[in-house]
Amino acid sequence: MWNHMKSAIAMLVFFTMVTGLAYPVLVTGLAQAFFPQQANGSLILREGKPVGSRLIGQPFSSPKYFWGRLSATAPYPYNAANSSGSNLGPTNPALFAEVEGRIKALRAADPGNSAPVPVDLATSSGSGLDPDISPAAAYYQASRVARARHLSLKRVRRLISRHITGRQFGVLGEPRVNVLELNLALDALH
Repeated sequence: MWNHMKSAIAMLVFFTMVTGLAYPVLVTGLAQAFFPQQANGSLILREGKPVGSRLIGQPFSSPKYFWGRLSATAPYPYNAANSSGSNLGPTNPALFAEVEGRIKALRAADPGNSAPVPVDLATSSGSGLDPDISPAAAYYQASRVARARHLSLKRVRRLISRHITGRQFGVLGEPRVNVLELNLALDALH
């Protein structure tokens, strides 16, 4: 019996060292060596200080900024510790009310804009943390942002065009615009 106990304890210590210490140190070291930006959270730095991550959306409500997708996280928007969707089905009246409310807010913020509201501005994402919007959603907001910042619409639209990221490997996903990066570029114009 004691031989079995010694073997079990030796295996416990061995696998604890391998899976609890050596493997995490190895993976962390490789990540830092080959992918340091991603391993450290894809942080966006301004003047050496982090202002956000390329991977997690942030709430913007001022008319002079582009707005991202709705966040379904609680107790506050874009709560990375509570990532989840709204879990509202397509026939749920609460989903219709949420979409109608967002469309009304967008129309109120830019009453002269009669273009159809892009779907990603009226709905939340599956994670509730989307940092990106579609180019259509960015262009939809361009006139409001240009007016609020006293910029020409042409200049704002050019800035949007420069911040469009294409499909990954040319085929995966959809073209997108990172809202935080676009808003930081707007701030840098002044």
